[in-house]
Amino acid sequence: MTDIEISIVSPVFNEEDSLEIFIPELLKVLKTICLNYEVIFAVDPCTDSTISVIERHMAIDSRIKLVEFTRKFGQPAATIAGIECATGRAVIVMDCDMQDPPSLIPAFVERWRQGYQVVYAQRARRDGETAFKKFSTKVGYYFINKFAEVEIPRNTGDFRLLDRVVVNHLNQFPESHSFLRGLVALIGFNQTAVLFDRPERVSGSGKYNRYIGNLRFQFNGLIAFSTVLLNVSTVLGFMTAFLSVILAILYSALKILGVPFPLGNPTVVVLMLFMGGAQLTCLGIIGQYIGRIYDDVKRRPRYLIKRRVGFEIDS
Repeated sequence: MTDIEISIVSPVFNEEDSLEIFIPELLKVLKTICLNYEVIFAVDPCTDSTISVIERHMAIDSRIKLVEFTRKFGQPAATIAGIECATGRAVIVMDCDMQDPPSLIPAFVERWRQGYQVVYAQRARRDGETAFKKFSTKVGYYFINKFAEVEIPRNTGDFRLLDRVVVNHLNQFPESHSFLRGLVALIGFNQTAVLFDRPERVSGSGKYNRYIGNLRFQFNGLIAFSTVLLNVSTVLGFMTAFLSVILAILYSALKILGVPFPLGNPTVVVLMLFMGGAQLTCLGIIGQYIGRIYDDVKRRPRYLIKRRVGFEIDS
């Protein structure tokens, strides 16, 4: 372990314009709170000049470091890789699009020095987001916190400070589908929030699909920390079977009473569609859990590093 006090970890993909604003602002803030810091950019292979921008700033400040992957592994894997490479006594995870403002870092560090092991940014307002994303986020957090084994603070992202003791525990989790905010909540320790108004991106657009990206993220959190969907599929199966029995009894009673009603193809089609839909829903839910089990038992690396630049031993 080095004498580095603060490590900044930022996952990056095609953010050349944002970095030109983010890096100077970040360094200005860091120099006001400590001298021993490092900034680690975990970069998926980019199609713009993102890496060139980072390397240019590395030539000016040796405390900026680069982790480049062999292919695109995605933001969650890049974040975990950056955390595993960090050596600071505290690690701050943040995006470089300025939606995670560097001006919040002093408040993080102050709370950390007061004794909190986790300090997370909680959004009081979310500028620049669609109504659909805000609604889906609200619904997603409701279901996660209602059924998950741990409570995940609402309106939070990965923008947070983690004490070294939390990072050491986090590095022990080998699961393939890492949901950082859920894992941090699972680890526990003394945690607190810093409220802020989340601004719009300074440049470009988000890399997640604006309609289904957030839903996939929330769905991953629900599956990773709850078995409620398996229970739902079981209940749905029982309800379908029970409804079929009720329909059979009803048809028999109507037949005995001599009540005329249409028989034949419509009834068969409706029942087949209902039963088939319920079965496919249950199989799909089970498949989601089995898929995650399959990914974990293969024990493949969550990421592969092409090169590490700026570290004591570059590779």
